[in-house]
Amino acid sequence: MPLSEHEQRLLEQMEKALYAEDPKFATSLRSSRGSKASRGRAALGVLAILAGLGLLLAGVATTVIALGVIGFVAMLIGCVIVYSAFQARGVVAEEAEAAPGPSTGPAGPTGPSGQGGSGFMDRMEDRWRRRNEEGQ
Repeated sequence: MPLSEHEQRLLEQMEKALYAEDPKFATSLRSSRGSKASRGRAALGVLAILAGLGLLLAGVATTVIALGVIGFVAMLIGCVIVYSAFQARGVVAEEAEAAPGPSTGPAGPTGPSGQGGSGFMDRMEDRWRRRNEEGQ
């Protein structure tokens, strides 16, 4: 059932507001192609890690050193695959961050430090400073 004109306008307004408020999040929602591919790579990596762990344990149980080494190498390759899958997501997020959009003020995307916004550590430092200021 198609949306009415009023509902379509409301949806477009909500999309514009979302993009204006958080362009990084809006862009990540739009690019679902890359996330499916990276999810598949991450799942493949986890399977490789589990298979390597099985081979490693089989090598230890049977005292066949070559089997254990092959298991370790398979686990290492699986870890690299998982890491690369998450790095691919990071690249998409960086591209979204570079997308043009309205600034949200001094604490917005450019932030006071000029390093792409306030991250987790910046927020923790701000909380720590506020606690120390309130305690004195």
